[in-house]
Amino acid sequence: MAAPSEAPAPVLTGAAFEQAKNLYFDRCAGCHGLLRKGATGPNIEPAHTAELGAKAVQNILTNGTPGGMPALGNEGILTPEHVRLMSAYLLMPAPDPPAVSFEEIRESWKLLVPPASRPKTPVTKRQWDNYFGVILRDAGKVAIVDGDTKELAGVIETGFAVHILRSSSTGRYFYAVGRDGRVSMIDLWPETPTLVAQVKGCVDARSIEASKYKGYEDKLLIEGCYWPPQYVVFDGQTLEPKTVVDITTPAYDTGEALKEVRVAAIVPSHHGPQWVVSLKESGHVAIVDYSKPGFPVTKKIAAERFLHDGGWDRTKQYFMVAANMRDQMAVIDVKNGTLVTKFKTGVRPHPGRGANWEDPEYGWVNGTTHMGEGKLVIYGADPARKPQHAWKVVREVALGEPGGLFIKTHPKSPWVWLDSPLSNEPNGTRQICIYSKKEGKIDRCFTASARGRAVHFEYNKAGTEVWVSVWDREGELIVYDDKTLKEKTRIEGDWLVTPTGKFNVFNTAGDVY
Repeated sequence: MAAPSEAPAPVLTGAAFEQAKNLYFDRCAGCHGLLRKGATGPNIEPAHTAELGAKAVQNILTNGTPGGMPALGNEGILTPEHVRLMSAYLLMPAPDPPAVSFEEIRESWKLLVPPASRPKTPVTKRQWDNYFGVILRDAGKVAIVDGDTKELAGVIETGFAVHILRSSSTGRYFYAVGRDGRVSMIDLWPETPTLVAQVKGCVDARSIEASKYKGYEDKLLIEGCYWPPQYVVFDGQTLEPKTVVDITTPAYDTGEALKEVRVAAIVPSHHGPQWVVSLKESGHVAIVDYSKPGFPVTKKIAAERFLHDGGWDRTKQYFMVAANMRDQMAVIDVKNGTLVTKFKTGVRPHPGRGANWEDPEYGWVNGTTHMGEGKLVIYGADPARKPQHAWKVVREVALGEPGGLFIKTHPKSPWVWLDSPLSNEPNGTRQICIYSKKEGKIDRCFTASARGRAVHFEYNKAGTEVWVSVWDREGELIVYDDKTLKEKTRIEGDWLVTPTGKFNVFNTAGDVY
């Protein structure tokens, strides 16, 4: 029931309900789920929000929390009217989201430029494998920026809120996946980068990956859905849908039947024709074999619930994935198809794809920032040479702010870069911290911009520059010299609307991180 001192929250209908539903999808569903049962964020079903009451919900939406909830109202992302609508919506039961059938997916498919009509060799005179694909989140576009000249090479209409880009094995194509489930295929070889195909496989999606095993290069693509609980396999040259596979799976620990099982991080195996697929709510890592008819799940490895993001160790044998709400990292030996171990790191780890580097004392390591506390945690990842430290926390480094999302380095770099864009303090959202591999401590922290949030790092092909986004309606891309840590240039323009993730072709195709 509502808090006793408050009047009952208004019941939304018609246009107001639809507006609130769309606001929730845009700003909240990624962490809390379409059914609001939580995973990266807490459960916010009506049984929980009613205990808080409408005023407390409005306060959280406005001011955020120190544990990674942004101050959506104070930052101007939600207006006061939006906050009122959202608080009422969150006190009502979640509506049932729609299914998406194979027939509907096929009907959405648009082949704009057939393979036979595409260039046989690169036409562009630019160094296309040093292109950066830059997500322009709220504009529904992806910009392609020349990493050598810093010039805009093209802007592609992709649809709502692209989440990530992945490269085909050869790097020729960028595949963009939006939070509306739309997949866009961008050919980088023409004089101007060109949209060649689109398809919509999900209502809500976050992950996509190409086939990279020898003999399957550029042939297949998988999209993982947040809703419905399924993955879709497409032709890697045309995006023609090939199959859809339901991945509804009971919880690994309790056997509880789950209605919502979201596909989170997907990585391509380098040991066989397989994709490694994280099933968020059930806590399994699924192995999808794309050499078999129907592209089936051939194994489900019980790991930990609420799996989210992760990536490879340097050998690409071990997949390290964060279980956000369990405060743990899980380690999967993909070559042998087994869970190695899992261990606690801190409050809601969020490594992105992680970062691999050689520590002077502990050998090869990996690390993660945290959404829920200001802390960098480093763990051993060198079972061959340093087995005594492997998959154990070896360093904990205090950071000024919680709300960390990404950690980044490069094999040639002496540094590890850290952000905190989900801090509920405005200054914290603009902070960048630099960790010294040699010294084993933070070298410096600084404010990158006077506005927006500093988010996500990417290196150029040579590993000499780091690019950072200023996530704002008047966005920027800041380019730093990775050796001196000095700013080299700022890329600006009216096309830079809410830039978030950036993906260099060479690094993304080769899984360099």
